[in-house]
This record gives sequence, C-alpha cells and structure tokens, in this order.
Amino acid sequence: MPVTDTRAREASAVRRALAMIQDLEGRLAAARAQAHAPVAIVGLGCRFPGAGEGPDAFWSLLAEGRSGVTEVPRDRWDLDAFYDPDPDAPGKTNARWGGFLADVDAFDAALFGIARREAEAMDPQHRLLLEVTWRALEHAGVAPDGLTGSKTGVFVGLSTSDYGTLMGAGRDASWIDAYASLGNAASIAAGRIAYAYGLQGPAMVVDSACSSSLTAVHLAVQALRAGECAMALAAGVNLTLAPELTINFTKARMLAADGRCKTFDAAADGYVRAEGCGVLVLKRLADAEAAGDRVLAVIRGSAVNQDGRSAGLTAPNGPAQEAVIRAALANAGLGPEAVDVVEAHGTGTALGDPIEMHALASVFGGRTRELLVGSVKTNIGHAEAAAGVAGLVKAVLMLRHQAVPPTLHFERLNPHIDLGGVPVSVPTALIERDVRVVGVSSFGFSGTNAHVVLERAETARAVPVAVAPSAAVAPPVAAAPSVSWPGLSRPPTTLPHEAPSVVDGRPSPAMTRGGTGTAAVPSQEGTGTAAVPTRGGTDTAPGTAPAPPPPQGAPAPGTATRPVHALPLSARDPAALEALVAAWSETLADPSADFAALCHTAGAGRARFAHRLAIVAPDAG
Repeated sequence: MPVTDTRAREASAVRRALAMIQDLEGRLAAARAQAHAPVAIVGLGCRFPGAGEGPDAFWSLLAEGRSGVTEVPRDRWDLDAFYDPDPDAPGKTNARWGGFLADVDAFDAALFGIARREAEAMDPQHRLLLEVTWRALEHAGVAPDGLTGSKTGVFVGLSTSDYGTLMGAGRDASWIDAYASLGNAASIAAGRIAYAYGLQGPAMVVDSACSSSLTAVHLAVQALRAGECAMALAAGVNLTLAPELTINFTKARMLAADGRCKTFDAAADGYVRAEGCGVLVLKRLADAEAAGDRVLAVIRGSAVNQDGRSAGLTAPNGPAQEAVIRAALANAGLGPEAVDVVEAHGTGTALGDPIEMHALASVFGGRTRELLVGSVKTNIGHAEAAAGVAGLVKAVLMLRHQAVPPTLHFERLNPHIDLGGVPVSVPTALIERDVRVVGVSSFGFSGTNAHVVLERAETARAVPVAVAPSAAVAPPVAAAPSVSWPGLSRPPTTLPHEAPSVVDGRPSPAMTRGGTGTAAVPSQEGTGTAAVPTRGGTDTAPGTAPAPPPPQGAPAPGTATRPVHALPLSARDPAALEALVAAWSETLADPSADFAALCHTAGAGRARFAHRLAIVAPDAG
C-alpha cells in the first residue's frame, strides 16, 4: 500500500477525532451553560399578614415599616383557654400573637368549578394556592384559562395540615366522604393546581419545614434549566388553624412571648408564627425575552444542602449555611462582592441568629462595601413553609423599587454576634440605593438549607408601571358556595380585587371594526349585544363578541398604523362586569395610563367570562 494513502487515511482519522472532540466540547459547554441559565420571574401573587392582596400592598407594608402581627383571632381558637404565661403549663402556650390572614374561610369555589361539598373538604391552604396562582398568572399577563395542555410545572412548599386535625376533632368517622383524602393530602395541593389550570409539567409538594418554599423555587429553576417544563409556578403556603403546633413550639422554647421577631437584636428570644401564600411565575430568561414578557427580576443561581449531624436534630449548622450560600453564588457565576443585600432566614432566636450572621461574615469577609442584611419575619412573623417565598417576594420588590425596607425591632446587635470587622448593617429605616444583587436564605429545622441569588432586571427601575384591573374582579358571586369549618364562619367572597401590572406596551389587535369610542355588550350567553357609548364617542360597534387575541408574545398586527385600540372586558355576572368597568374607569383616569399596553393586557392576559364588553377608542380620553 502506498505511503501516501496510509498518511491520508491517518490524517482523515485525526480530523474525525478532532471533530468529535470539538463536538463533545461544544455539548459540554452547552450543558454547563444550561445548568447556569438565568431564570426570569415574570409574575407574582401573594397574601401576607397585614398586607392585603398582591405585591403592591406587600411593598407598602414593608416600606412603611409596619407589622402584620396581631393577637390570635377569636375565630381561630379560644386564646384564653389555651394561654398561660408559664411556657411549661401542660397543654398551654405563652404566645398570644401571630401573623394571620383575613377571610381564610372564604373561597371562590365557583371560579374553579368546585362544588360546595368538595370545597368544604378542601384544606384552606389548597384553596388559597388556587386563588393566589390566578393572581400571579394575571400579574404575569398570562390568561389563567389559556394554559391547558401546556408544559407548565408546579412546585409547592407546604408542611402543615391543621385542617385535617380540625375536621376530625371530636367527631366519629361519619364525616369522612370521598373528598376527605383529596382535600387534605399534601400532594393534592400541587396536583389540584395542575388539574384546575390544565398543566402538564412536573407537579410536586416539597416539605423541608421552614425552607420548603425556597427549596421548591430551587427545584423549579432546575426543572426549567433541564427542559422539563417551559414555565413553572413556584409557591409556598402556610395557615395556622389550630393551636397544637403553637403549643409544641412553646414547649421547645422557639416562640417569643411578646409576639415580635427581634432578628439579630440583643433581645432576640424566639419568633412569632405566621401565615401567608406566595406564587412566582418563572420562565427561562431567554424564553421570557423572546415572548416580550415583563421581567421583574432574574434568578441567577440557587443551591440546597443539608446540615447533617449538627449540635442537635433541629440545631442550625453554620458551616452548612456558609456552604449553601457559596454554592448558590457559584451557580450564579458571581462572587460575594457582587451582593448588595441578603434577605436572611433571621427568625430572631438566641441560637440561630449568631450562627447565621457568623456564616454571612465568613462568606462576605474581606469586602469593604457595606452589606445590608434584613428579615421579613420582623414584619409578618415566621410563615414557616411560606417563609422562603415571602423573603423572595420581598427581594424582588427591593430590586424593583431600588430600596431596602427597615428591619423592625432592631436596636442593638446581639452581643453573641462577632462580625470580625465585616461591614454588615441591619437597616432600621427605608434606604434608597442602587440594588443589583440580592441573596435570599431559608433554613429548615429539618436541616435542609436553601439560598437563591437574584439580580435586577433591565427594567427594574420602571416603577410604577401601568396596571390593568383583574378580569376576576367582582362583588361576591351569588353562586359561590359557603365554606366553613369548626370555629370559623366568615362568609364567602370572590377573589379580592388587585390590579396586576401590565406586561408590555404592545397594543392588542382590533377586536371590533368600523367605529371609535364604542362598546359592544354581549348578553349573558355572549350572543347578543347592546351599544354603550364610551368617553371616546357615541357610535355603535358591530354586534359581535371579541375575537381571540394573538398568541402571547406575537407582535400585534397593524401596530404602527392602528388608529384605535380595543379594550375587551369580561366577568362572570352583570354585577361583576359593572364593578370591573368602574375599576377600569378609575385606572384610565390616571393621566400616566398607557392605554395601548392596558388594552393588550386585557386582551391577552385575562380569562374570558360569559358577560363581555368591548370598548373601541383611540385613547383613554
């Protein structure tokens, strides 16, 4: 065989081997990039003590330095019967305080097609998740009824089951029906969300105690990066409906008798239990940008680990806390010097505070720039399974508003905390400053630790933004079933009204043609119409119901030349539609309202109900 042929074959083999190596290196680089891909937070829904409904109300509570802690409401349990100032008194608690939500016995079951009997068997934590998820989707500009069959994941942090205890207390087994297990099984909390909205991505409930919801966020980020889902709902919920766990935590000396989480303070002596629910709508950043979504903040990295064998089963482990923060920063591709604020776990316990602060001093040692450290627990109490998502929502709002709220009840640093010269400060007043990166910690007494690193989105300074009243806004719907349980008897209501933010400025497509300044009002069945004049004119519009909007993220046809915009509104009954129109009138009266953007959100980001009204006008005037 000629030498030249041999050499040619060898050269060809070398080229093939090099190509294979280059291909492998490319695949490895792509896998590494995917493992660190940023994730966008595109929507928020929340209810926390003292803050009402939604992120705007929550920010007001934080920025104004208010507390949502109150005495235990009489409709939860008989406080006097269970209270004793002696924490060792059998069957008693020395804690009279907590962070409680109003109307947790109220549920808009009809909105989700749930019958009265089934609703009564449902743990109110499941009900709350359904409603706050609706709010989060609307806040993201995603129509809640348009996700059927989508590759959307559900990750829920939940760790208590007071309702099942209450349902069976002092009763024989005759109360158990076909809905009892479905209503009280933790796994159903995620499964019911997936069922209600038709979601077909992974769905699971996480219980790692106090770190449950932040661990759920970490798992959601991992699933998005792995391509297991295209969008994810990450949530946490906690309700304290019965006194047993409060008594238990009293005996463990975990609770503060004065009802204050005095985080990092010399007087820290325990925490106050709290309720809450938060839901985040997540997408891969590249997907969110391609769709034109409004990005509230970016999750750059996250990590979860375990304490292992510490000083005790529930005792925190400083080196493990340090390790999880370093791992999250490495996952984010950032160094400690990049972080501006840490939203700490910060329960306000004599043991936990020094361990956490020393871990922070170790991670952030050597920096010269001030690091601000705070805890939302001083405002609302310790929301346990929902504590991590509460801290994460606060972090998003800090990035959006470019300000750091005060940490309440802080006067003097715990003398057991030695920062070793690291410039760490606990803010006691609202501080406005450039905030680019925030770390959020959540540590479970199970030993599971989680940390998430958030970065400011490019649009973070665009505050305030235009808002669109909710399509579900309504006075109480007559058909909504009454829901109650032992000791709780508030009347039902529909979803509270809160105005979710507009996604972007793209106007919606024209939904009716041939007129300006008119509204078409379909009948109850959505087949007939009546002309209603609007502020833009008196002509009537065609008697047709609004046509579907284009897919979310698609450019609106005729954007450059459209002389008018269509504002489609709908509700579940005439009273609700009337209330919605009133809410829109108030919104559009604001001179800064972006009419085109509001029309787009109303058309593409709201569910469609039977009672409809379409307004066609050139502007909000």
